[in-house]
Amino acid sequence: MIRLAGVSKLYSPGSPALVDVNLSIERGEFAFLSGPTGAGKTTLLKLLFGGERATAGDVVVLGRDVGRLSARALAAHRRELGVVTQEIKLLPGMTALDNVALAAEVAGASARESRRRAAGLLDELGLATKRNCKPSALSGGERQKIAVARALVNDPALILADEPTENLDAEAAEATTRLIAGARERGATVVVATHDAALAWRSGSRVVLIEHGRIFEGEPTRREAAL
Repeated sequence: MIRLAGVSKLYSPGSPALVDVNLSIERGEFAFLSGPTGAGKTTLLKLLFGGERATAGDVVVLGRDVGRLSARALAAHRRELGVVTQEIKLLPGMTALDNVALAAEVAGASARESRRRAAGLLDELGLATKRNCKPSALSGGERQKIAVARALVNDPALILADEPTENLDAEAAEATTRLIAGARERGATVVVATHDAALAWRSGSRVVLIEHGRIFEGEPTRREAAL
């Protein structure tokens, strides 16, 4: 499903964001990418959906070498993904329900089916009473949940979520994580980046630790010994 081999990303001389990353994530796996701010988590996710290109190495996702895709092929690749970025970009003139439903319509679902799926996800996230609110009337946490719902509405093969619980309290964070995990039960592969190490370890899922652009796996004590 995902294979990174010898991947490095350099934004400027002497400032590597990723250093010789080798990582494999199998189909149907749920993996947390955990590390502090600036560790390289966001950069790694951007390489997976084609928001950035690696300086060196191979990035293979869904059997495709992402770094070598044409603009048209890259757009098609992204349509198979569910992506939650740190920058929440909702359409300001549309309601919460319509922001989520639009993603399903663009993928080919009927308007009725799109709204049905969107309503179900908003209900699961505790936003049933916010369906008809526009983004300006919602809190940061509520907008974050809508972004998660939008990423899940098409049952994508791969979900990439960058700090999806950042603006949520502990209870909402757990509920959102459970909803994302539910996509795995429907066959999706899930990669979630988080600086909340406790949330990652409590999940019981695979945890890939990243710091200074390098990855480690194992308990935190092993990571500290390796650094």
